[in-house]
Amino acid sequence: MTAHTLPHTLPYVRAASLAGRHFSTVIVGAGINGAGVFRDLSLQGVDCLIVDKGDFAAGASSAPSRMIHGGLRYLESGAFSLVAEATRERNLLLRNAAHLVRPLETVVPLSSRFGGLLGSVLRFAGFSASPGARGLFVVALGLRLYDRLGRRQRVMPGHRIARLMAADGALFRDSVRWTATYFDAWISHPEWLILELLADAHADQSTSVAANYCRVTACRGRALTLRDEITGDSVQVTADTVVNATGAWLDRSAGALQGAGARVMGTKGSHLILEHPALHAALGGRMAYFETSDGRVCIVYPFMDRVLVGSTDIPVDDPDRAATEPAEIDYLLDVLGEVFPRLRFARGDVVYTYVGVRPLAHSDADKPGQISRDHAVVIDPPNAVREVPLVCLVGGKWTTFRSLAELAANQALALLARPRLRSTESLAIGGGADMPADTAARDRLIDGIQSRTGLARARIAVLVGRYGSRADVLARDFARAGDAPLRHAPDYTEAEIRHLCQETGVRRLDDLVIRRTLLAIRGRVGAGLLSELADLAAAALGWTATRRREEWRACAAILRDRHFVDLPADEAAKASVKDAASSTDSISSPITT
Repeated sequence: MTAHTLPHTLPYVRAASLAGRHFSTVIVGAGINGAGVFRDLSLQGVDCLIVDKGDFAAGASSAPSRMIHGGLRYLESGAFSLVAEATRERNLLLRNAAHLVRPLETVVPLSSRFGGLLGSVLRFAGFSASPGARGLFVVALGLRLYDRLGRRQRVMPGHRIARLMAADGALFRDSVRWTATYFDAWISHPEWLILELLADAHADQSTSVAANYCRVTACRGRALTLRDEITGDSVQVTADTVVNATGAWLDRSAGALQGAGARVMGTKGSHLILEHPALHAALGGRMAYFETSDGRVCIVYPFMDRVLVGSTDIPVDDPDRAATEPAEIDYLLDVLGEVFPRLRFARGDVVYTYVGVRPLAHSDADKPGQISRDHAVVIDPPNAVREVPLVCLVGGKWTTFRSLAELAANQALALLARPRLRSTESLAIGGGADMPADTAARDRLIDGIQSRTGLARARIAVLVGRYGSRADVLARDFARAGDAPLRHAPDYTEAEIRHLCQETGVRRLDDLVIRRTLLAIRGRVGAGLLSELADLAAAALGWTATRRREEWRACAAILRDRHFVDLPADEAAKASVKDAASSTDSISSPITT
């Protein structure tokens, strides 16, 4: 992208450029909560550095159920304040990030009138009880309360309950007699919203910067030692406050930060992405929210042209080693067969899997589902080794990131003796600014971009769906570059991929493939596309032929081993490179746009 079209400079820096710099606040962990704090503090004029040992959004923040929701099931445990907060934050995200967060109609199949009533009463009273299948009465009462708690800033209809329609009778098991329908929301690209928060923060405070693959290895006095995880080089920065926003890694990072431990525990949630046209069509754009025979809550909904299924809830000790096990795949497929007995499901339908580790507050609960999803901010004061206070974010969920970030930012501001200047409550995020609120206004936006760029209307609609109002500037740059479509994924173009490589902090090929685009999660990455993307990334980032081959192998291994993607062995991969647009020897120097 040419510099004159950028709204501001980029926030992304390398560790080497940070040597000797001072920041009012250093934030460790560039997931959704860390990015939220980074954006909030920068809005108040605080100069911040945010770092992550991996890529931005590479942890649990890139692996949610992609739902923005209030947590209907938390009502049984009496977590009214959490549900009220989450539903309100859901409503705010529907306004502030309308390009990425959209309403999601949800259907609950019901088979009995009074099922689960006694268990719900006992759990509400604080007793441990087997859930049992929740019936019409329990769900109706819960949804009425859910609507009431979520009434602030609400933009969606309330719930309704009706007898089973004929079409749904052909979808669900024979015992289902009614359906309850309500609305939550989903997010198409959570990793992109995190990048937008980082960019917005830098626009608000130009001295606030972000570094990925940058691990904190020590905190002594007022100095933090940072190691570049790619080059191995180390530098030091100083700070007045430090925020630990490392989620499920909170206790592990506490060692390097000289903080207290034993605050969080992790449970992993595995998800499947299916290519299943029959189920996709039968769902009709809705999410099905249901209980399994063992009492676990699961979801399934159309995710673009695929179907998303989730999730498991299994305790894990090491979040770095969490992966979807074959038994989890079989379990979720069996659940689908149980709920939709007229359809067939097999491992061949699975085109992608992913797993995230939920950062839950440490608990003695018997079952993972009983652990609170609430959040807290805890201050570790200076000690004999560390001279700066440490602000720790404990727990939390994706939907409530803004309110948790606000709470943490307020604590940091108090420690810095700085005032809050603005609220993030009504502040649009990234391409959500000036995003059209209705179809007619969206059509006018697309028409205007088309008249200025000459790009096809369908292409512009895709860009608006990905980047919101910022599609206008991007489309002009892409049009000037020719906007040639990729051979293996024509809904992306070479100009777009170069932009993502050069302007969004990409350092590894998997950053581009898995987090900057939706190609991987949609099960579209084969050997040919991976080679095409590797060539473009190498040209844009100045990789040598050797580095390009290493990145291909590393990315292919991640997709095979962690995401159930069927990619060939390295020998076959070498053969697939032969049909690439340019040889590896011709991509060792950067291409500028």
